[in-house]
Amino acid sequence: MNELPQPPTPSAASSLAPAPLTQGAPPGTPWGPPMPDETLTRAAVPVAWLGRTSTEDSQDPTLSLPRQLRNARAALPPGWVIVAHFYDVESGRKDLAARGRGHAHENFNIPIPRDGGIADILDEAKSPNRRFAAVICESIERVARRTYFGTKIEFELESDGVALCAADEPIMTNSKAKRATPTLTRRVKQAVSEWYVLQMLELSWDGFIEHTQQGWNVGKPPYGYVADRVPHPVPARRAEGRTKHRLLPDPVCGPVVTEIFRMRALERLGYRAIAERLNHHLDKYPPPAANRDDATVGHWTVQSVRGILTNPKYTGYQVWNRRARKKRGNRANPVSEWVWSPQPVHEPLVTRELFNDVWAYRGRQGSRSGAEPNSHPATTRTYPLRSYVVCALCDRRMFGKVSKGHAHYVCYRDELRRSKADWFDRHPKALWVSGKILLGAVHWFSAERVLGPDREPYLRAQLAAEAGTQRHPESLDDETADRVASLREQIAVLGRRQEALLDQLAEEDGVGDPETTRAFRQGIRSRYDRLDAERRALTAELGTLLQAETSVPGGQGWERLSGPELINLLPVLTTRFAELPEAAQRKLYDAFRLEVRYNRLQREVWLTVTIPAAFAADLGELTRRTVIPSPGHAHGDQPGFERPRQDSNLRPSA
Repeated sequence: MNELPQPPTPSAASSLAPAPLTQGAPPGTPWGPPMPDETLTRAAVPVAWLGRTSTEDSQDPTLSLPRQLRNARAALPPGWVIVAHFYDVESGRKDLAARGRGHAHENFNIPIPRDGGIADILDEAKSPNRRFAAVICESIERVARRTYFGTKIEFELESDGVALCAADEPIMTNSKAKRATPTLTRRVKQAVSEWYVLQMLELSWDGFIEHTQQGWNVGKPPYGYVADRVPHPVPARRAEGRTKHRLLPDPVCGPVVTEIFRMRALERLGYRAIAERLNHHLDKYPPPAANRDDATVGHWTVQSVRGILTNPKYTGYQVWNRRARKKRGNRANPVSEWVWSPQPVHEPLVTRELFNDVWAYRGRQGSRSGAEPNSHPATTRTYPLRSYVVCALCDRRMFGKVSKGHAHYVCYRDELRRSKADWFDRHPKALWVSGKILLGAVHWFSAERVLGPDREPYLRAQLAAEAGTQRHPESLDDETADRVASLREQIAVLGRRQEALLDQLAEEDGVGDPETTRAFRQGIRSRYDRLDAERRALTAELGTLLQAETSVPGGQGWERLSGPELINLLPVLTTRFAELPEAAQRKLYDAFRLEVRYNRLQREVWLTVTIPAAFAADLGELTRRTVIPSPGHAHGDQPGFERPRQDSNLRPSA
C-alpha cells in the first residue's frame, strides 16, 4: 500500500481542491457537496470513487452503485472529498484489457455522474494533472474478482503515487503506521472473493448438468417445439410464478423441422437453397420468430436453417453448453464440451443417425445446388456431373469445360501447392477427361450396380472380395488361395483392357467420317461388353469362393455386412437411366452421394455411392418416385421422412 496523502495547509487548499463535477446536486447526497455544517477546517484531499456492479441480469445498478458511493463517502477521513466518479456495469472477472470498455451502464438511469470506467481512472492516474490523490471503493473485490488483476490495478495506482483505499478497511493517514497486517487482510479478502466466485461457478455448472440430465430445457424452446411448463419445485420461486419446462413437439412447426432435415440429407441442398424453397410456401412452412419482436424478419434465412440443422435437441436428447454466451462472445463450443442427457427425454423430430449424417455433411464448398445453368451471361450449357467428379491425384473437384464441341472435365495443376504435395510432379499441367465417357460410366453403374436386378450379387461379391482381402487372408487353404490370386489377376487384366478401350474411344471420338466413327464405336462397345461379361463371371466366382471361406462361426462372415440388405430397399430400374431428365439424375446423384474419382496415372474411374442406413427406406422411396413416377406425379416429387416416435416411459417424471 502506498503512503496516503496528508491534508495540505489551508493556504494551498485552493490549488489542490478542484471544482467539484457535481454542480447542481442536492447538498448531503452521496454524490453532492457536503452539508454546510461539514465545512472543512482544513484543505480537502481530492479522492476518486471507483464502483462496479455485475452484469445487468445479476444486480440492479440503480441500487448497488449509489449504495457503494454512500458507504465509500461515509468512510472518508475528515478533509477528504470525492471529486470524480468512475464506475462500470460489468463482470469483475474480465481481463483487464477488456475492462471499462462496455456500455451496459447506458441501459440504466443511474443517478450518479460518470467520469469514466476502470480504464479511464488508470489513464488519468498517470497524468501529472490528475484530479485526485487517492481512490476509494466500497470493498476491494469491487476492483476485480481475480486476485491477479486486483493486485495489478493496485500496483499501477501506487506506482503513479495514488493510494487505493477500501471503505471496509482502515484508512491510515499516518505515514508511519504499520502496513503488514492490513496488507495481509486485503490479500486474504481478495483470495476469498476469487474462491467464492469460482465455487459459485462450479456449483452452478453442476446444477446445469443435473438440470439437463433430468430433461429440463434451458432458454427458449427451439423451433418445432413448445414448452411443457410445470411449477417450479422451489416454493419461493414457485410463489413468484416461475416455472421449468420440457419440450413437446409443435404440431405445426415440428413437421417443418423433419422436412428441412430431409432436404439436407436426401437432396443435399445448401442452407440458402433450403431457405428459398421454404420461403415459396410460408403458409406451409411458417418461419421462426426471434427472441425479440424487432429482430423477427418474417421469412427463412440461411442462419435460421443452419440453426435447425445444427441443433441436436431434435434427436430427443437434451443438450446444453453448445455456445459460450459469456466467456467467448456467444461463439460455439467444441462438441466435446457439450452436455448431453444420458437418454432421450422428449419426443424426437429426427433420428440420431439422421442428425449425425446431416451434421457430418459440409456441402459442396461453393458449388450451387440444382441442375439449372450458371447465372453468368456467358453460360451456354450445363454439366450433368458438375460437383461429382474428383481428381484422384490432388483430391480437388474437377470443373466442366467444352473443347471442340464436346464436354470435358478438367483439373489444372495448382502451382501454389508445389512444395506441399507429393503428387505435384505426377499431376499433368492440365488433366482432361471426356464428359461423355464419365457420364456413360455413371449411367451404366447406376442402372446395373445400383438399380439393376443383379445388383445384390455384384455387391456381395465386392464385399466378399474386400472381406477376404482385408480380414481373412490366412483362412484360405493353399489351393483356394492360388485360385483367388489367379482370379484377381485376371480381373485386373480385364479391367486394364477395358480402360484401354475407353481411352482409345476418347482419342478417336469425333475424328474422321461419321459413318466410320459410328462403326468404330460399335466395335469398341462390342469388345467392351465381352470383356465386361467375362469380368463379371470371374468376379462372381471370386465372391463365391471368398464367401464360402469367410462364413465361419464366431461372427467373421456375412452376418456383419449390412450392404446387401440395404440395397434391396431400392427399386429396380424399369427405364433407361440415361433417359431421365438431368434434374432427376442430379437429384439421385445427390441422394446417393455420388463420387466419381478419376485417376489419370492408372487410367481408372472409381464410382462410389452411399446408402445411409439411417434413411435407406426414404432413399428407396425417393428413387422410386424419381425413376418410376406414379400417375399424376412428375419426376422429382418428394417423399417425407416419418418423424420418429418414442415411448412415453422415456420421459422422466416431473
